[in-house]
Amino acid sequence: MQRIAVLLFPGFQMMSLAAISAFEFTNLELDEQVYDITYLSESGGPVPGSFGVTVETSRFDDPAFDTLLVSGAVGIKLPTAQESDFIRNALAASRRVASICTGAFLLAEAGVLDGRRATTHWLLARELQSRYPKIKIEEDRIFIIDGSVWSSAGMTAGVDLALAMVEKDHGADVARAVARKLVVYHRRAGGQSQFSALLELEPKSDRIQKALAHARSNLKNTLSVEELAEAAHLSPRQFSRTFRAETGQSPAKAVENLRLEAARLMMEQGRHPIDVVAAETGFADRERMRRAFLRAFGQPPQVIRRNAQREYQA
Repeated sequence: MQRIAVLLFPGFQMMSLAAISAFEFTNLELDEQVYDITYLSESGGPVPGSFGVTVETSRFDDPAFDTLLVSGAVGIKLPTAQESDFIRNALAASRRVASICTGAFLLAEAGVLDGRRATTHWLLARELQSRYPKIKIEEDRIFIIDGSVWSSAGMTAGVDLALAMVEKDHGADVARAVARKLVVYHRRAGGQSQFSALLELEPKSDRIQKALAHARSNLKNTLSVEELAEAAHLSPRQFSRTFRAETGQSPAKAVENLRLEAARLMMEQGRHPIDVVAAETGFADRERMRRAFLRAFGQPPQVIRRNAQREYQA
């Protein structure tokens, strides 16, 4: 049985606890208690969270758990001297130490992120980098594994991190079954963007939203302005004008971003040949997709796939 400790402190962000569901449902899926969860704090006893819920904790002492998960806060929370000591000791005594959201600030203050790659909530990633220049912050990541230290982006990304741990411990089939029961996407790849191309566009009208939904569901199509305008029930001229006014982008640029998002996910999570990925996401050929990847990510598709595989195998 793997013992997982969750480090809490007054004002911990409630969403941090959502990650625990992945371990709970793994126990249910395997019909045995493969994970045991312990909630810890510096003083023990009841610890109030960020939204009125209190969790009963044990006082931390022995750091020899399989995994230590450090919860995040609504803003920046720095550890006490005792918390820092416990985190540092856990790095030596545990198989892995992880932060959820702004829990990365506690790991950073304890010095366990020095020289490592890490991420946190995108709103505070640059602040983390500014305060701790020895860390290699990658602000647009869902989660990062650097040796025995894991870190996740904000809020729901903690669930992705926990599912990745389940997959590492018990295989992809178990993680996939747990994700289905949690009604979440099966383990967004660590390298996937914290942002969604659709969310960034933020269209205001139902018609433009329908056009974008049509585009995302039909990436293999040409997706000309005429096709998108028909989905929006507008003339091509009116559609182009309205689309740019609502999103700040041209339809062609928005479609390319949707294709890039889908193609990067396929590259990171699958073993499809590059030609297949290009065809499925509407790039038509691998060279066109390669040029789009270089413009958007500064790396060709093969490098992104290799980095994702190397990270998961670490």
